[in-house]
Amino acid sequence: MNRRFQVYIRGFSHSPLSTLAGGGLLIIASNRFAFALVACAALLWVYGATGLTAFAAKPILPKQGLGVILLFLSSLMGSLFLLAVWMMSPLLAMGSVFIVLLCPVYCMGSEIFTHIDSPTLEETLVKILLDAASLGLLIIALALIREPLGFMTLSLPGGAASGISELFQGDDGKSFFPIRILSSTGGGLLLLGYGIALFRSLRESYTKEDS
Repeated sequence: MNRRFQVYIRGFSHSPLSTLAGGGLLIIASNRFAFALVACAALLWVYGATGLTAFAAKPILPKQGLGVILLFLSSLMGSLFLLAVWMMSPLLAMGSVFIVLLCPVYCMGSEIFTHIDSPTLEETLVKILLDAASLGLLIIALALIREPLGFMTLSLPGGAASGISELFQGDDGKSFFPIRILSSTGGGLLLLGYGIALFRSLRESYTKEDS
């Protein structure tokens, strides 16, 4: 197994659900597909921009208080992302503000900044972006289940009136209540349990292949 492939595999060794911020972000952002896309983009931006800046400034970063500096840096990147969303759609930004604010918290809780000690920038970015993508793709996958079954629709970012645009709208009167419960927090927790079991299974298989 070559070195680059080993880097990709090790990127999945850290569970995206190992912190409370990760679980909370998954439940909140997967409620609507539009918010799931925003959350995935925010994670990739916060992780990538923070990791790139931290790697470039590694020679001048102090050892003491490094966590505080990185928290401030990731929060700054999250604020810039929220500002960009606000400029495109203020209502979408208002609906996703808590989601974006959770990204720096999860970023710090996941301890991804241990990757900045990697020898090359490419390896650092690959590890960091894989950590972000693992949670972002899981959020998108759950949103594709929760929104169509729970709200009988599928949304995308945009729309001047509500901040999101719905691709189609089902008949709420004919929806089946046990399925609609997936749109609630309880339904999200149920799917979260299945997601954790699936992730652990995949992590064990990748670990065996790497060894």
